[in-house]
Amino acid sequence: MKIMTIEELHQAYVDKKITPLEVVKDAIERMKHDNNNAYEIILKQQAIEEASKLKEVEVDNLLWGIPYVLKDNFSTKDIPTSASSHILDGYIPVYDSEVYLRLKNKHAIMLGKTTLDELAMGGTGTTGRKGKTFNPYDKSHKHMIGGSSCGSAASVASGDAIFSIGSDTGDSVRKPASYAGLVGFKPSWGRISRFGLFPFAPSLDHVAYFTRCVSDVAILLSTLEGRDEKDSTSSTRSGDEYYKKLSGDIKGYNIAVLKPIFDSIDNNTVKETFLKTIDMLKSLGANVDFIDFDEKLLRAIYPTYIVISCAEATSNNANLDGIKFGPRYEGDTYEEVMMNARTKGFSELIRRRFVIGSYSLLRENQEELFLRAQKCRRLITDKINEILEKYDFIYLPASPTGAPLFDEASDKLSDKYLIADNHLAIGNFAGLPSITLPIGFDSGLPFGGNFTGRTFEELKVLNVAKALEDKTGYYNLYAKEGE
Repeated sequence: MKIMTIEELHQAYVDKKITPLEVVKDAIERMKHDNNNAYEIILKQQAIEEASKLKEVEVDNLLWGIPYVLKDNFSTKDIPTSASSHILDGYIPVYDSEVYLRLKNKHAIMLGKTTLDELAMGGTGTTGRKGKTFNPYDKSHKHMIGGSSCGSAASVASGDAIFSIGSDTGDSVRKPASYAGLVGFKPSWGRISRFGLFPFAPSLDHVAYFTRCVSDVAILLSTLEGRDEKDSTSSTRSGDEYYKKLSGDIKGYNIAVLKPIFDSIDNNTVKETFLKTIDMLKSLGANVDFIDFDEKLLRAIYPTYIVISCAEATSNNANLDGIKFGPRYEGDTYEEVMMNARTKGFSELIRRRFVIGSYSLLRENQEELFLRAQKCRRLITDKINEILEKYDFIYLPASPTGAPLFDEASDKLSDKYLIADNHLAIGNFAGLPSITLPIGFDSGLPFGGNFTGRTFEELKVLNVAKALEDKTGYYNLYAKEGE
């Protein structure tokens, strides 16, 4: 069956060329042969039952009958939800996340739940309880797809799902999108309710998602955005008719490229391709300037992110103690049960991050570590917002290379690509809308560019991305069989 976008599949439904049941059965069959370790659970029976009920096409509902997958850190009532962690083995929630409910109400069909780096911590797609998640563009399974939303990326990149929901705390959707040849989008902080999303670092967490074209991003945003009284941090700002207003007209837009980040990349294919896209943007009437940025602040992005995110994660996950959730680990006392659970139930990466978080939150260390990181976050955010007063967007390569080899990947602090590999966290520090889209290939592996705009100016961000997508022609990409 042809791999389609939301737009294309909806039109096929309207034209009665295909039914949701046929689409779902085809997708489930492909998912059964998944060899990328993309899924925690495939919901064959539930998806087929839901598709069977859909008879008359809702012409004005573009998500009617559209199959998708959900990252397994979103709560789903009566459906196992583990966040890819052994400490939540067997956990079945008693309530639904708001994102899942909104898609369900639109009659989108969830095919399954996807793998992730354990508890959404990490960026390599290697720390989940089921092991590594692989990049569909590399049939030898030597290259990673990135994380933490690795399974969600792999599912869409392989053509199984039309779109997928993930979460983005530092770049967890936008960088895997670069490695997977996808469009990865996170809106402004608060634009989409996080009710039912397992918290990693709430001041940084965003609901985000993958599609294979920019128009599909716009379609989804109109459904997912909006105030939710169950999430006090969700915004009361009204949205926009994103899909209808996508024009691709960017004449007069001002775009900034942060020169120190671009200069820190040594991959010639990425740099040359990126420069060609700048020429494309200029040909469409946009103004593009390379501007300076304090390199000390750029080098501080990753350590600042690590301290803040680990501190918040340590607090948020204190309830995972082997008593309230998941399997029970033996011990003679409550303390022993908890120690056994948190030792055996978490991977090495999670334990390491909890140690960093606890150390940062110790009273004697707070001033030097946690509060200092908060001040540094403010300095970075203020500088970025200062740039966005003059420019509509910041545009940069989303990653310094195509997908790295597993043997070269690490979640530990490294000086190599310290700036170029971590700059997307700026969008989380400041809560800005940010989108990654494919701009080229290097040795058969895709890589992307990223636009970050002003808070709550999602329409402009989508518009500039649509303009570039139309120019590059990278639309509805997926890893075809045999490639």
